[in-house]
Formats: sequence, C-alpha cells, structure tokens
Amino acid sequence: MCRNFLPDPLADGVVDDLLDQARRSPSAGNTQAVEFCIVTQPERYWRLTLSPERRAEFPWPGLLAAPVLVVVLTEPDRYVRRYAEPDKSQTGLGESTDAWPVPYWWVDAGMAVQNLLLGASAAGLGSCFFGTFEHEAAVIEGLDIPEGRRIVGTVALGYPANDRPSSSAARPRRPLGEIIYYGDPP
Repeated sequence: MCRNFLPDPLADGVVDDLLDQARRSPSAGNTQAVEFCIVTQPERYWRLTLSPERRAEFPWPGLLAAPVLVVVLTEPDRYVRRYAEPDKSQTGLGESTDAWPVPYWWVDAGMAVQNLLLGASAAGLGSCFFGTFEHEAAVIEGLDIPEGRRIVGTVALGYPANDRPSSSAARPRRPLGEIIYYGDPP
C-alpha cells in the first residue's frame, strides 16, 4: 500500500483499463454488482471525509496528493434479484439479503479490489485501499452515488513518491503452519 503519491495526472485510459480488469473478477451467480465511482478531483472526496482539524494531524499527507480515487461500490439487492431468477431460485437466497449466510457482495467486491490493486502494481502505479468508515453516507450523498449502493472502500491511485511504511507493515506474517489446515484424513 502506497501512502505517498506524486500529484502527476495519470495517462489517458489507464484508469479505464484498470477498472476493466477489476470488473472481470469472480462474481457469485455472475451478478456483476460491483461498480466504481472515479474521483479525479480528490479534494471533493477529502472535504467529505477529512475535516480540517483531522487533516492538520493526518499522518499520511502524501495520500491526499493521489490524483485519482476510485470508490468501490456494491449493490446488495442486485444479488437478491439475481438469486430470485429461475436458475438460482432454488437456493432461497432471492428472498432478502438476510437469507445470505455469507454476504457475497462484500466477497465479490473484495476480489475486484484485489484485481485493481494488482493491476495498478503491474502498471507501475502506487495504490492504497482504505475504508470510509463513518463517512459512507456523506460520500454517497456528496458524490451522487446511486441509491442502494454500499461503499466497500476507496482506492487511491497514482505514481508513488518516496514512502514510509505504516507501523502495521512491521507486523510479521503468520507462519504457513499456523494458517494451513488439511481436510484430508491422515
């Protein structure tokens, strides 16, 4: 995750290419409920999410220089509608979002974000995924996002500047032996 960007604009078509890759991620029932709101004037976004008081103390001012922000959205009700269709209705998931034991709108959106992050890296760009937390309603309203969408998070895109890792980056990865389980009998 890059938290320090150069303000240089991205080349024409780069964001579209990255989002084309992101939208090709797996999608339960081929529902295709992940959408993207591209913000090319990031100050508009930051006014909605980062007060002047917090901005003065913000530990990652270089993040604010990213020339493009992509707000990643999902539409949970699209899953309900899709799973009410004849080829999926037997699942019972077409009743409501409450019928879903695993809310695949978040899973699918996470896969789209991962595609976006990997695509940005392959294109020589820096990227950083971050949440909107308590600002979701303000961002939805302030960016005129269609009704019924939920924000998964935001991805900053741009050319990386010299960066310092967050304190979380110092945490070691868990050893493979702690995270792998075998379901086969011995």
